[in-house]
Amino acid sequence: MLSRSTSLHPPETLLTRGLIILLAIGAGLAVASLYYSQPMLGVMSAELQAGPETLGWIPTLTQLGYASGILLLAPLGDRHDRKRIILIKAAALSAGLLLACFAPTVSLLLVASFAIGLAATMAQDIVPAAAILAPAGRRGSVVGTVMTGLLLGILLSRVVGGFIAQSFGWRIMFGAAALIILALAAVLWRCLPGFAPTSGLPYRALLGSLGTLWRQHPHLRRSAIAQGLLSLAFSAFWSTLAVMLHAAPFHLGADVAGAFGLAGAAGALAAPLAGRVADRRGPTLVIRLGAALTATSFAAMILLPLLPPPVALWLIAVSAVGFDLGIQMAMIAHQSIVYGIDPASRSRLNAVLMTGVFVGMAAGGALGSLALAYWGWMGVSSLATLAAIGALALQARPRRQSIAMRCGA
Repeated sequence: MLSRSTSLHPPETLLTRGLIILLAIGAGLAVASLYYSQPMLGVMSAELQAGPETLGWIPTLTQLGYASGILLLAPLGDRHDRKRIILIKAAALSAGLLLACFAPTVSLLLVASFAIGLAATMAQDIVPAAAILAPAGRRGSVVGTVMTGLLLGILLSRVVGGFIAQSFGWRIMFGAAALIILALAAVLWRCLPGFAPTSGLPYRALLGSLGTLWRQHPHLRRSAIAQGLLSLAFSAFWSTLAVMLHAAPFHLGADVAGAFGLAGAAGALAAPLAGRVADRRGPTLVIRLGAALTATSFAAMILLPLLPPPVALWLIAVSAVGFDLGIQMAMIAHQSIVYGIDPASRSRLNAVLMTGVFVGMAAGGALGSLALAYWGWMGVSSLATLAAIGALALQARPRRQSIAMRCGA
């Protein structure tokens, strides 16, 4: 049973199964706030009398807020008590969601969207907190469980957001999300232990140290680039799937595209196994397996235009399970590597890694749309396959020194 703790005990002594699950739920709920709006834009357009070119800024500003928070706020976890930062961001996230719920104009909704993205970076404080709480020999499996919660939040938020908006209205979705985050904050306040700061650097020096960490640690560079390539592949698929399904020969709606997120969620549920393998066999093996599975899954979808529509839909579903599992496997292993580089800099190391992920996501959305416009679905699948192969190539050369030993795994 979880117990209240506000003192700075040795963190590994406070880790329980219940706390791991709480952190996974917290990460998932925080990051889900980024994606609730995406399936609701059509419903919002009718009420706010705004066109798609205006409403399209809602998810864009949310993502920009998240990117800004990763760079400007996530490093603060090394300078201050992570518990306090998580609770402050939870309060801010709830306030942003409530502002979106009651926003009378599109302008105020856009302000709320940026604030939601900024505060949703509490997810990027929760993941390093889990890494600190976990003993070295269990770090991969613990981070894997928390990251599964985060990925499920990404994949299922669109399904939930679309259903609630269609059934009860988009304001209800934002309001319910705000109340849920408030309830989460109350539980985290009671159950999450305090964390001693690991750096005394002033804020400007803290931000400046991000570049220093990038230059000093080749494993950090390799992890950020490889995971960025896998994120490019992920984003290229999900940003073009609805358009592809809407066109011939499928003629399917956005709700069907969102439902494929359930297939991806099935792959995410198997990902904690990757953390246990990383703990026992080292993270490099898990990265190679994950990147190879991702490349194979996307390569199979190159055949989609040649298949009958029912068979093609089944192939999409199976491939979504495969590449979501593969990308999640690699992410967990990369985090195991990065968190083991310097325990005193975990928040900043995580900020660098997640910046690589965000850059990859943004590039995947842009390049995926271009590939679909010029070369169709074969172009999108080929782009995603090549990106995954690039990530695999970064880990293809054997290392003289075991990364597992370097990370204390």
